[in-house]
Amino acid sequence: MNQPLNFTMNDIDGNRKDLKDFKGKTVMIVNVASKCGLTPQYKGLQSLYDKYKDKGFTILGFPSNDFAGQEPGTEAEIKQFCELNYKVNFPIFAKVKVAGGDGQSDLYKYLTSQETNPGFDGKIEWNFQKYLVDKSGKVVKKYSPKTTPEEIEKELERYL
Repeated sequence: MNQPLNFTMNDIDGNRKDLKDFKGKTVMIVNVASKCGLTPQYKGLQSLYDKYKDKGFTILGFPSNDFAGQEPGTEAEIKQFCELNYKVNFPIFAKVKVAGGDGQSDLYKYLTSQETNPGFDGKIEWNFQKYLVDKSGKVVKKYSPKTTPEEIEKELERYL
């Protein structure tokens, strides 16, 4: 069966990145946006990353303009925003379509499909929806956009 880390995506600088490189780590996949009421979650995400990156944890951020046009910027603008405002240094990827329909990225087709991700499937509710992937590459949790990184921390520790 396919897994969410079996995809190749473009990073924020336009380089092809094989997500298989993250296998063996606990990974949080999150769709992000710069002009959302939830954007301050970047601070909590960066804090989690700083605290646990040496214990085999990473975050993969996927900017998306699917919700109320809240990520209108170019990749360069998104990168600058993340670095200047939140000192983000976890991997950020090129902007993708996460909501269903034409053009939805293959990664998000996988995450939202009942066939490929049973129990954690369903449409992306909004910016900052999070999926936790264990070291074997399997999705083990799905968090609502409003669930803060701080609320996830205790549970995250069990998967490290």
